[in-house]
Amino acid sequence: MLSRKIMVAAIAMSSLAAQAQETQFNIIPEPVQITVTGEGTYPIGRNTLVRVSDENLQTSADYLADYMSRYLGIPLQMEKTKRDKRKKTSSVASSDELPGILLVNRNSDNRNSDELSGGYQLEVSQTHGVRIEGNDAAGVFYGIQTLIQMLPTRAGVLPVLPEVKITDYPRFAYRGMHLDVVRHFFPVDFIKKYIDYLALHKLNYFHWHLTDDQAWRIEMKCRPELTEKGSVREGEIFGLYPGKYQPLPYGGYYTHEDVREIVRYAAQRHITIIPEIDIPGHCMAVLATYPQFSTTPDEPKKAALTWGIFNKFNNVLAPKPEVFTFLKDVFSELCDLFPGQYIHVGGDECAKRWWQESEETQLFMREKGLKDEKALQSYFIHYVQEVVNGKGKTLIGWDEILEGGISEDCIIMNWRRPEFGKKALKTGHRMISTCSAWLYFNMKESRTQTEIAPRGPLPLEKVYEFQIAPDSLTAQQQELVWGAQGCLWTEYIPTTWKAEFAIFPRMSALAENVWSPLEKKDWRNFARKVEVQFERYELWGARYSDAFFRTQDIERKR
Repeated sequence: MLSRKIMVAAIAMSSLAAQAQETQFNIIPEPVQITVTGEGTYPIGRNTLVRVSDENLQTSADYLADYMSRYLGIPLQMEKTKRDKRKKTSSVASSDELPGILLVNRNSDNRNSDELSGGYQLEVSQTHGVRIEGNDAAGVFYGIQTLIQMLPTRAGVLPVLPEVKITDYPRFAYRGMHLDVVRHFFPVDFIKKYIDYLALHKLNYFHWHLTDDQAWRIEMKCRPELTEKGSVREGEIFGLYPGKYQPLPYGGYYTHEDVREIVRYAAQRHITIIPEIDIPGHCMAVLATYPQFSTTPDEPKKAALTWGIFNKFNNVLAPKPEVFTFLKDVFSELCDLFPGQYIHVGGDECAKRWWQESEETQLFMREKGLKDEKALQSYFIHYVQEVVNGKGKTLIGWDEILEGGISEDCIIMNWRRPEFGKKALKTGHRMISTCSAWLYFNMKESRTQTEIAPRGPLPLEKVYEFQIAPDSLTAQQQELVWGAQGCLWTEYIPTTWKAEFAIFPRMSALAENVWSPLEKKDWRNFARKVEVQFERYELWGARYSDAFFRTQDIERKR
């Protein structure tokens, strides 16, 4: 016969198991482990006290307080951080004895640690309140995002949290979103909002596409002409392909001050910005500024007025001494302006016919021993890589940069078919999956949509089920898969509301796909959670596609 204590324990465990089944957590991305630890609750009310283990977490505490105040109307009270480390330690110890929200960084001294960056543990107890303990400062921040997903989705509803313990960490180190600001320009305030959306989904890289055929969008102190001439085009297209062209001056660019402000804002949210300057193709805006950089310098040049790949118009840089000086100047300044480790060189869709038709270019190739135009493209990439490496940074490029050969320390973004990503892995390169058929959110979500793009559809489930690291890869190749990224090209997205409409809810599907362990991914569970996620979008004031709603309604009627 069981002892009374064992019987009580068994009944308690059974009760908690039943409660765990009844309690539905709508956390996106799905955490590694959720354990209901008791039957009690902890309410977060006005002036709930927030404590931090060290002053470096104060920015994250302020972020949480801002969210609570802005969206729920609940102000939090901050405990003043102590600068003296000895006092700080005693403050954390005393914090364990008082209810409130406690943020703890286990690696506050930046020691070498075997713990995975971004990992955290969130615990709610009736007695002590909320404790978020991260493997590092990023882990604490991601724990805050999970806490946010446990909060109400309407102002006026008071947060009452169940007793629970959540253990979590990311599956992939690279979790990114891209934004093209060339085809259509977005103000600084929206760039910040876009970064906030990344943060709320535990994404940690923002790929900022700054130059292309249609414009040059970033100030260069070394070359001020780029924004004086190259940031403005003569016309604008209205509507979907082929659309209606109207002569209408269109322009805009980001100053150094804008960039520094955005970089700081992103860093506070543990997001690294990767700037992209696309060369040696997609350079019509450069050639509009410097026609002498072209293989056809005597022909008139201007920034592209339409979309697409421009074989008809010359958009490639010629291999001239002044061009390489230009590249050194621009990429050196870019490296100095962006503190992150990575610089994107583009390298895609280079119209090589202009090199083939240029006697001067062919002579350069013979002198350098370059066997074909692919090798010439690789020559450009190698040159920029030396500049970037000289600044202590690492180069990233679209998968075409593999065509002429590239060094192993370059990182490949696989935007075309997955086979190109596998090629990168086989040659020992780190790879980020951005495959257009699964991760280009400028494609419409359903066949019936006409709001944002002529291409598609790319439904939510397809994003969710995309295999970032297929089982067919070897163990070594799996290790080289750095992560995945959603992309938003803006040919047909001229407004902020269309940008939000395009990314939501598919950014949420990407987030769970790139963060959660495979065994925790479940489409039906995600489909249930995403209906609550729509309420969060509304709370944030974000527009979103309702194609998923309509699909679910059809399924229910069946």
